[in-house]
Amino acid sequence: MAGIVKGSINLSNIPKDKIIVGKKGKYLPIVVTVNDEVDQFGNQGPIVVDQTKEERENKVAKTYLGNVKVVWTNGEFPEKIPYESDARPTQPKSESFEKIDHDADLPF
Repeated sequence: MAGIVKGSINLSNIPKDKIIVGKKGKYLPIVVTVNDEVDQFGNQGPIVVDQTKEERENKVAKTYLGNVKVVWTNGEFPEKIPYESDARPTQPKSESFEKIDHDADLPF
C-alpha cells in the first residue's frame, strides 16, 4: 500500500499561535484529507491546521492552508495507523514542545 500525495500551502494563512517550537525546529500540526471525488480544480482534498478536541466540539472554523492531489498510487490507499490510545496525539512523543510567542515572525 503506497501512494504519493502532492500539495501546496498558503504560508500567509498559517496562524502563529499554532506553531510549536521543538528541540529540532518549529512545527505546525496539520491534517490532510484525501477525498474519493476530485473537485472542479482537480484537487482531491484540503490541507488544514489541526484542531484541538475543544475546537472541534465548539465547531470552530477550520483554517485552510491549501489543497492536495494524489499523483501516484499502487492501487490501494494506506490503512489507518493505530495510535497507542484512542485519543488523537497532539504532539510527537520524542520531543518536548512549548508554544511560540504570538508576536514572533514565521521562520521563512
